[in-house]
Amino acid sequence: MSSYNNSPKHSKPSGPPLVATRLLDQVRERLRYMHYSLQTEKSYVYWIKFFVRWHGRLGTMRHPREMGQLEVEAFLTMLATERRVSTSTHRQALSALLYLYKEVIRQDLPWLQEFGRPIPTKRIPSVLTREEMQAILTLMTGETGLLARLLYVTGMRRNETLTLRVKDIDFDRHARRDRGIERRHHLYEQRLQRALKNAVSQAGIAKPVSVHTLRHSFATHLLQAGTDIRTVQELLGHSDVSTTMIYTHVLKVAAGGTTSPLDSLLPAQ
Repeated sequence: MSSYNNSPKHSKPSGPPLVATRLLDQVRERLRYMHYSLQTEKSYVYWIKFFVRWHGRLGTMRHPREMGQLEVEAFLTMLATERRVSTSTHRQALSALLYLYKEVIRQDLPWLQEFGRPIPTKRIPSVLTREEMQAILTLMTGETGLLARLLYVTGMRRNETLTLRVKDIDFDRHARRDRGIERRHHLYEQRLQRALKNAVSQAGIAKPVSVHTLRHSFATHLLQAGTDIRTVQELLGHSDVSTTMIYTHVLKVAAGGTTSPLDSLLPAQ
């Protein structure tokens, strides 16, 4: 076994002693105490459960306390080489295991800090033109049409929109109130995605479009209209402006066929 099993060191507690006795319940309890989002809670629970079950696939289930560096390395390697998960998914799984050992099991694991996080490759997101956006919204009606318009006009994330309630909105300030983590979806995600897919097909749009494309389009269209990048950052809820800067690259790609200002100064030949 790894050195972790021989000489574990307890890290400084970041909250009160856990009340729950089952591992996954302990994970949920600690995440909620630290005010993590419901989406993060679901993600972390999924990866921790996957980690334990994957190592117990041959019949012997072990508690993470009984596992260490070799087991974590094997699991992450499997995700990268066999499952071929994306960089962001791989980072998410690593974050879940880091949280498990540090905040729930509360053991100082220097070897975990040595794991290199895969460097994400920045991909230019697919963005709709204003005309394409108009065509899609015209074809979407009812509740899914309302949600699509809300996604585009606010730039909210998919889950934020699907869990939005009337009491979350401050009509006087034209803003959203803090929603907390105990939320349920009022419409199934698949229903919105299916309605959007149908509208894209009817509009004859060939580019890849997902629910998140509406958020991308919101940000890009604001920048095209001259909105300051810091304002867009705040509206999107990005903690770092470098994340928002990806939309400036979208604008550069879109400007590939833009007429040079020199053309407007010289007479046509």
